[in-house]
Amino acid sequence: MRKYQLFAVFSLFFAATLLAWKEKPTTVTQNATPPNIIIILTDDMGYSDVGCFGGNFVPTPNIDRMAQNGRKFMQYYSAAPICSPSRAGMLTGMNPARWNFSSFLDNKKHNKNAEQADYLDPSAPSMAKFFKAAGYATGHFGKWHMGGGRDVTNAPGFEKYGFDAHNSTYESPDADPLLTATNWIWSDKDSIKRWDRTKYFVDKTLAFMDNNKGKPCFINLWPDDVHTPWVPRKETEYTGQYPMNPEEQAAFKGVLKEYDVQIGRLLDGLKARGLDKNTIVIFTSDNGPLPSFKGSRAMGLRGSKLSLYEGGTRMPFIVQWPGHIPAGTTDETSEISATDLLPTLTKFAGIKLPATYKGDGIDRGATFLGKPSLRGKDQFWEYGRNAIGFNYPRIVADKSPNLAVRSGEWKLLMNSDGTDIQLYNILKDKKEQTNLAANEPKKTGELKSKLMTWWQTIPHLK
Repeated sequence: MRKYQLFAVFSLFFAATLLAWKEKPTTVTQNATPPNIIIILTDDMGYSDVGCFGGNFVPTPNIDRMAQNGRKFMQYYSAAPICSPSRAGMLTGMNPARWNFSSFLDNKKHNKNAEQADYLDPSAPSMAKFFKAAGYATGHFGKWHMGGGRDVTNAPGFEKYGFDAHNSTYESPDADPLLTATNWIWSDKDSIKRWDRTKYFVDKTLAFMDNNKGKPCFINLWPDDVHTPWVPRKETEYTGQYPMNPEEQAAFKGVLKEYDVQIGRLLDGLKARGLDKNTIVIFTSDNGPLPSFKGSRAMGLRGSKLSLYEGGTRMPFIVQWPGHIPAGTTDETSEISATDLLPTLTKFAGIKLPATYKGDGIDRGATFLGKPSLRGKDQFWEYGRNAIGFNYPRIVADKSPNLAVRSGEWKLLMNSDGTDIQLYNILKDKKEQTNLAANEPKKTGELKSKLMTWWQTIPHLK
């Protein structure tokens, strides 16, 4: 009898253990070591610039290595088709229009013409604030472009957004003097030459982690490669002429090749320090390419930077976290938004967001961990409120209407005055060639109503 009682106890214990294993949370528990987090935000990288996304400009073995060690997403979207609002959307987890960001930040006159703020409101939520409050060391190394530079001298400092340390470029409230010998974005007089900037930011990232041993780190590694001007090592300087001639395409290839080398240095540096296993590394871009070399930098997707077509907002996206995120996998179906990073990464770190935070992103941790799913929440974009404060693609067919919404398999674009309505089944027609607005009146009406409702809820500075 005793033998059967022991067997029953063992069976119950085994069942309870199995159930606990099956229900193991995807977040980091209080007893686990919180993961380091590094977000690599490339500047103006096209969807297919790198090899693992179909690029054939130059080999990119180190970025491809991230895909081999992690998970690649084919339907990741930036928050905007241009840098400043895209960066604000990622940092806050909110649509940038909510913080009066609609175009790139420039001087005060330009910003007023673009009907936007001069800098990100320091009261805005930010990933860095949430991670810092949870005991993380926080650093920003690279381009900022959310306030500061030109005649905007009153932009809040990095500490107001939750960063402990920073080294940044001209378009920031506190530019690194080694990168800004003159009052401009780039100069041949800079101590850190144009071709060495990414190397400099990688060095700062690794040094920051060295200086914070025993403490989890949250880091924005936001280089200004592969944005023009393209000044590759030992190559002639960028001529500034458009469209790009073959020599300048060669310059782009030189910059991309060096950029890949520096991503490799980061990955090797993490491994040498024993940090690779507990560091989430994300690789993506802020917006589409310009120039796009006739769409070849965006896998033939329509549009480029400055456009709400896929070429302007669909970005390469790779995430690696050894032992957690399945290596060498690709997710073709899950839509991911830049605004999703804040709720996803804080959840992984075991950070509970305050009840007062009302973001536009959703937790997509399950998709990161290998379980594809529909997003279940619409994505909205805007770009081009007027003809004064906005630039547009030189290729007429790439100039999109100024509003867009992605809802499941459908994407609708239209102008805020109700004109130029375009509907695409984005799963069947990712190059946006066949406008179905006339064929699908019910879906067109539904998405038009959603888009106009959203447009009316966001602030409009004058």
